[in-house]
Parts: sequence; structure tokens; C-alpha cells
Amino acid sequence: MKERIALLIIISFLVAFLIIFQNYFNTMWAVIFLIGFMFLYSFYMYCVTKYQKRKLKKHPPILNYDYHPFVSVLIPCHNEHEVIEKTVENVLNLDYKDFEVILIDDRSEDDTALIIENLAKKYDKVQALIRKKDSTPGKSAVLNEAMKLAKGDAILVFDADAKVEKDFLTKMVIKLEPVDVGAVQAQKVIINAKQNFLTKCQYNEYILDSHLQVGRDAVRGAVELRGNGELIKRLALESINYWNEETIVDDLDMSTRLHIKGWDIRFCTDAKVYEEGVIDFYALIRQRRRWVEGSIRRYLEYAWAVFTSKDMSLRVGFDLIAYISEFLLPFWLIAEIVIQAFHFVKGYENCVLSSIILVATTAIFFTCGFIYSLRKYANYSFGRAFWESILTSIYFITIWFPIAMFIIFKIIFTKKTMDWGKTQHGVTDVVLEGAK
Repeated sequence: MKERIALLIIISFLVAFLIIFQNYFNTMWAVIFLIGFMFLYSFYMYCVTKYQKRKLKKHPPILNYDYHPFVSVLIPCHNEHEVIEKTVENVLNLDYKDFEVILIDDRSEDDTALIIENLAKKYDKVQALIRKKDSTPGKSAVLNEAMKLAKGDAILVFDADAKVEKDFLTKMVIKLEPVDVGAVQAQKVIINAKQNFLTKCQYNEYILDSHLQVGRDAVRGAVELRGNGELIKRLALESINYWNEETIVDDLDMSTRLHIKGWDIRFCTDAKVYEEGVIDFYALIRQRRRWVEGSIRRYLEYAWAVFTSKDMSLRVGFDLIAYISEFLLPFWLIAEIVIQAFHFVKGYENCVLSSIILVATTAIFFTCGFIYSLRKYANYSFGRAFWESILTSIYFITIWFPIAMFIIFKIIFTKKTMDWGKTQHGVTDVVLEGAK
């Protein structure tokens, strides 16, 4: 109910703002303001990223290579018989010595439980935790239960299909060492990008996300955990009472709570975790629906804490507020068009041209973001980056806009559900292959 009321207030305020602004002001000024804000914020991130890169080149940070916390690697498993054995073999190949692997079977209906029990017998570093059939569902509950066995001062979470290079953990631990750092997120990469159109777009989408995460890391903003390849200090986990079992996005929920408590989250582009992209359209919709709903709900749930936190930095607070707009943007654009269409039908003075410019500017802004990130992080030629950005922007609008609109109305008019929308794994045999 609290989330519903908060969202209703935000939506009502947004609609009222649009109506009042269009009745009393020239809408073109809103367009100019939006374009200016997006440009300045992006330019600010670009400048800080460049400055940080030059600063680190001239004055490399002093790294504490003596920092070797014992790490507990947690891998939740639900019907993962296709992938879990290969994932464990990959993880055990890490060049970091002080770690353990805890495999958690979450009420699987296949032979996953038997497989991980055999893996625990085969490898000394591996433990198996078989959850009871009546256990609380969800990844957060799985991880909380595993913490009763975990011995590590740092906790590394992998999805059951994760693949990493040997030096993955060594690179991640260095980033976790500073006292104020509570967690580190690795760069996520789609391993089966060549499989079909959807996996290619997801690869590009992840590249753009990495670009945004690098920017947020550079300005010490609200870097977010992504569930797969996240390394968290036990002390930070204890400070927020571990994972929230009432959320459907454990990683995003934890990110916000860590920021509220004043913990810094860093992003590590040197360490990559490879995962399978979703190959089926309806499965992709289910996954993204969960991501959008969980993200919006966590913003609504923690809005007051974000504004009143004494531990969170001003930069992080501003960054969080700026990124909330990405979920309100679809509603804003559609509301703008509907209002202008109503004015046109009634014969009122309208600014349809301004609305068209607003939509076009937003599309161009995201397309440019895709081009830049694909050029920088995927090493594409300009021509290929331009073409891929057009296709991915279409994919982005087709997937994210309808889902965001649907979730907004779902939160307002229906009860909260704990629909996890599990992602299918075992859809590819590709091993640590990029998308070039």
C-alpha cells in the first residue's frame, strides 16, 4: 500500500506538472531544459571519467596486495542440472587460494540436488546445501540461508551459469579493500551474443549498462550490484541485515540499502563475468518485467530513507534521483503525447512539434549513448556501432517502454506478488567467447 500511494503521488504530480506547464508556458522550454540536463549530466560523467583515468595514470593508487580475505562463493541453483557442473569446475579454477564454494539447491524439480551433492563429495572446497521443499522461495532467502554456513569475510555471488577467468577474484578483491567500500560489481557480458537477434541486443544493452556504471563509479555515484559477479564484505552485509526476502530484485534492493548506510560500491571492468542471454522473447519479457517492477518498488520503498539518510553522500543521492527518471520517462513521453492529442482534438493551442522533438531527442540521446559505449567497450567500427545502436534502441523501446508502463499500472491497481520469473540457463555451449 505504501508503494502504491507513493507512486500515485509521483504520477499525479507529473501529470499536473505537464498540464500546468503546457497551459501557462511554452513547452519548447521544457524540451530545451531536458536536452540541456541530459547533455550536462552526460558531459559531467565523461569529463570525470577522463580526469580519473589521467589521474590514475599519473599517480597509480597504492594497492594493498596483502589483503586476502577468505571468500565464500555462493551459487543458488534451481533446476540447473544443465550448467551447474561446468560452472563449479570453472570457479574452482580461480587462482585465488582462500575461498570456499557453497552450492544451494532451491527446491529443484530435476536432479540438481544430486549433482551438487556429488560435487561436494568430489571437491574439498565445495559444500552442498539442500533446502527443504517448504522453504521460503526466492534468491534472497536462499542466500540468507547459505550465510549460516559461509565462513568468508567476503561473499561472492554467482548465477548458476556464470563463467569467469582465472584471475577474476584477485582483481575483485583489490577493489574491495578500502574501508568505505562495501561491495564490488564485475562487468557482466553476454556469452552467447551471436545466437540470435535478442542475445545480440542484450549484449549491446549490457555494454551500455557497463558504460553507465563506469560513469557512476567515476563520480562516486550510485553504482549498482547486478546479482551475478557481486563481491560483498560481510561487515557491510551485517550492517543492512543481509538480503531482503520481500523483494524480487535482491541485487538492486541491496545496492540501495548499502548506499543509504553510507557504503561505497565500486565497478570493476577488469573482472568480467559471462552469462547466457535469454533466447526466447517471452522469457525475456518475464525477466525484464521482474527487473523493472523490482527496481521501481525499491525506489518507492526507500525514497524517504534516501532523502533523509545522514550516511549517504550527496553525490549518491543525486545520482539515485537522476536514475529514477529512466522509469518515469516512458510515462512522461506517453502522457505528453496524449495531452497534446487531446488539445488538438479540442482545437486548443498545442505544441505537437515540441512533443515530437522531445521524443526524437530522447531517442537520439540513447542512440548516441549506445554508439559511444559500443565503440569504447566492444571496439566496434563507427559504422557497425551506428547500425547496432539503431537496432538496439528499437529493441530497447519495444521492450522497456511497454513494460515500464505496465508495471506502473500494476503497482497502482494490483497487489504485490513475489513472481520471480526465473531465467532459463543451459541454452548455449559457448565458452568465454565475446561478441566480435
